[in-house]
Amino acid sequence: MVDLRRLEVLHLVASHGGYARAARAASYPITQPALHQQIKKLEAEIGLQLLERVGKDQMRPTAAGAHLLAFVGPFLRDLPAVVRRVQTGEFDGVLSIHAESLLIRQLLPPWLTALRRQRPHCQLQLQELLRADVAPLRTGAADALLAWLPEVPPDIASQQVATLHPCLVVPRERATGRRAPELRTLADLPFLAYPVGSRPHTLQMQALAGVGCAPTQVIGLDTADAILGYVEAGLGWSLVPSLDEDGPAGRRLAAFPWGRPRVQFPVWLLWRKDAPENPMLDALIACAPRSEH
Repeated sequence: MVDLRRLEVLHLVASHGGYARAARAASYPITQPALHQQIKKLEAEIGLQLLERVGKDQMRPTAAGAHLLAFVGPFLRDLPAVVRRVQTGEFDGVLSIHAESLLIRQLLPPWLTALRRQRPHCQLQLQELLRADVAPLRTGAADALLAWLPEVPPDIASQQVATLHPCLVVPRERATGRRAPELRTLADLPFLAYPVGSRPHTLQMQALAGVGCAPTQVIGLDTADAILGYVEAGLGWSLVPSLDEDGPAGRRLAAFPWGRPRVQFPVWLLWRKDAPENPMLDALIACAPRSEH
């Protein structure tokens, strides 16, 4: 493996046209003989002459040296500026966000627009989260998570960014005026449930049990978007979370607030407390919407 410091010396001598000028321009103390020795060691490693003398203290790259410098020159030239940007946080990179589908569709668009203004070259990776789990944060698969959790673990930092409101959603033809229909009138329709074993499914079943309702027909669907699509198609009814206190909007569905008193679930922006410094994550946190809670 070629020594990077020797490549730096080659670039320094070639850029300044000689050993004396290179020694004076170096950012660290080094003598002409030391520079010459490093060049000789590099030429021995590669097995080719890289510089030739063309005058008193005048050196120029050989064909082999010029070819090598064409590759390493831009790297060595730009490296100090890159290091400064890394040190000051003035760089962009990849930001991975895992979020539930409802939040990707309704909460994230204006938020990410604000982030783009601050970090126009940030590469965003969005992944739909089917189960609220902080494991992707702990493994580094995700930089940030958007979800409701009943309890935030001690190793995870959090900031509330929104509130979810549970709502009853039914096909519009089943709604009479502004009052929610009685659940017994929906007995002929399937209940649209989240996957069995998931936290949203448990909450749905607990809510129904609290009012003495036990649906005999159930269709399992993965996301709130899928459930709302089935409701609009007249294929069932459900209980879903909504960022809007009045419930989700749709041409062929009706939504009604659920529960007395009203239940609310905080939406958290979550990240690992001991995560390495990440300016993109810092910008995402700074742009986060303010939740009234």
